[in-house]
Amino acid sequence: MRKINVFDTTLRDGEQSAGVNLNFEEKIEIAKQLERLGVDIIEAGFPASSKGDFNSVKAIADLIKGSSVTGLARSKQSDIDAAWEALKGGEEPRIHVFVATSPIHMEYKLKMTPDQVVETAVASVKYAASKFHHVQWSAEDASRSDFAFLAQIIEEVIQAGATVINLPDTVGYTTPQEIKNMFLYLKEHVPSIDKAILSTHNHDDLGMAVANSLAAIQAGANQVECTINGIGERAGNAALEEIAVALNIRKDHYQADTGLTLKEIKRTSSLVSKLTGMVVPNNKAVVGQNAFAHESGIHQDGVLKNKETYEIITPELVGVSSNSMVLGKHSGRHAFKEKLKELGFTGTEDQLNRIFKSFKDLADKKKEIT
Repeated sequence: MRKINVFDTTLRDGEQSAGVNLNFEEKIEIAKQLERLGVDIIEAGFPASSKGDFNSVKAIADLIKGSSVTGLARSKQSDIDAAWEALKGGEEPRIHVFVATSPIHMEYKLKMTPDQVVETAVASVKYAASKFHHVQWSAEDASRSDFAFLAQIIEEVIQAGATVINLPDTVGYTTPQEIKNMFLYLKEHVPSIDKAILSTHNHDDLGMAVANSLAAIQAGANQVECTINGIGERAGNAALEEIAVALNIRKDHYQADTGLTLKEIKRTSSLVSKLTGMVVPNNKAVVGQNAFAHESGIHQDGVLKNKETYEIITPELVGVSSNSMVLGKHSGRHAFKEKLKELGFTGTEDQLNRIFKSFKDLADKKKEIT
């Protein structure tokens, strides 16, 4: 069973969600819960971006002992210096340095030639490696980059001291098959690829972030970058809880696992939702209010006879106390009778039939019966 490192970027990429602004105390609270969840790496922020971000990254790095804490840096010495000052007191300081590699980013954003981008990447990694034992390098917009150019720059940054290579789908453009092809191509065409851990980071613009993350893991990624509840820029990032539970439930298929304390998932999701003000949709996989709720009579009857008929994930696995039988117009006699029993009501079959008919009449007018 392959161990997949979980790199949580809720406090950095997640906080970049429109309308989200976490204060110092809230960031500390989330970091402590991420440590309880058992994430391997917490990306606590972008130290060079503001004094507030620097202070919170430093406090988290000094406080957290069960997870490695990292910070983001552009390919600039001043950014790397700020990250070192913030992170040097941590249990296992690491840095995340990046530069864009796609033609559109190099030409229009960076206004640099490919050779200049390679030179910048190598210089920043060398400088970072002079301070940090763990250096993660990211090829921003990797999924829209030329694979041959990616192979060239990755080989050079590994030689310069990068220990993790991250290949982000920055704009959520790629597909599961395409991301597999990218990872397989680079494994074949980068001579030093075995000297670094391959990482995947996917955005959800086309709704494929989790699928792309799982495809990358199948193709050799040993680190996955994600956020709680899938929050993040634009349509968000790959959702940590969905990836972790998918790997756990389908170990037979993926032959990989995260080692997270899964029963902390619901608590972590609720905390992040409360502090960011981003409500979790009821139908959200794994952590949504309806994830373990059953209203259809056929489903309710099946679950009452054997939970595995309609539940592939047990609520207890992710820290939910039990499933929920919702009484509405689709509910059947079995669930209705069980709910009456729970409430302490008993009676004849004739009485049950009369009450059930009244319940159905009311359910046509009222969405949920309490």
